[in-house]
Amino acid sequence: MKSTKSYSLGKDAFARLLRNPGARLGLVILLLMVAACLAEPLLTPYSYRQQNLDQTYMPPSRAHWLGTDDLGRDMLTRILVGGRVSFAVALAATAVSLVIGVTYGGLSGYLGGRVDMLMMRVVDVLYGLPFTLFVILLISVFGRSLLLLFVAIGAVEWLTMARIVRGQVMGLRKQEFIEACQVLGYGNARILFVHLLPNTLGTIIIYMTLTIPGIMLLEAFLSFLGLGVQPPTPSWGGLIKDGVGQMEDSPWMLMGPGMALSLTLFALNFLGDGLRDALDPRQREHRS
Repeated sequence: MKSTKSYSLGKDAFARLLRNPGARLGLVILLLMVAACLAEPLLTPYSYRQQNLDQTYMPPSRAHWLGTDDLGRDMLTRILVGGRVSFAVALAATAVSLVIGVTYGGLSGYLGGRVDMLMMRVVDVLYGLPFTLFVILLISVFGRSLLLLFVAIGAVEWLTMARIVRGQVMGLRKQEFIEACQVLGYGNARILFVHLLPNTLGTIIIYMTLTIPGIMLLEAFLSFLGLGVQPPTPSWGGLIKDGVGQMEDSPWMLMGPGMALSLTLFALNFLGDGLRDALDPRQREHRS
């Protein structure tokens, strides 16, 4: 006789995630990268602003593990501080895109009918706009502040999230538990935000992990163009821009931030793929 056991879906998904070699590797790399960036004051004795014009363009050495830049600043320190900035931009912009996308998509999917059709036509029109140019225009007109960078990137990254959440909500709104909520007289806001959107959390988490690397890449691109994080505050994109100009004579200025950004993007993508598989209900094993 089969015995039934109660399993936490969260623990079950986490166990499947850890069984995925790619996700495991991505998680380890990401945790190490974040820990190194946060522990920067303990790992290097220098300030990211500290200049030493007698030690410009120094190759990696015991004093400066990743060399120095054109102003004699320690590259390891600037890479770690730049990592904190790049992570902050990515997380803040992702939060902005989640708030807009989840709310918009949830409302569209729940209300349905003509309202849904109109809201989705707006999304279709916005998809046709060159969003990178739109972000560049916003930053050029309103100034190059870090807060505006958060808002500008987040405000153009919500469209796919809105479509994903809309599809999930449309599939859930005809379920029996939603009909029961309507019979009990619950308001639309309570049904949407308390009962529908929490049931899309797995999908939201998956897409969030895949959105963060895209935003980090966009921030790096904007910083490479000189429109992102402004000096002397470093970011990986800005450091790569500086390194490209000295690629032949001082390749360490490009290799350090380039490797840090590449490893982080690979780790986030591996982790996102692993989360997608772990949270997919079709991947759940039947337990006895």
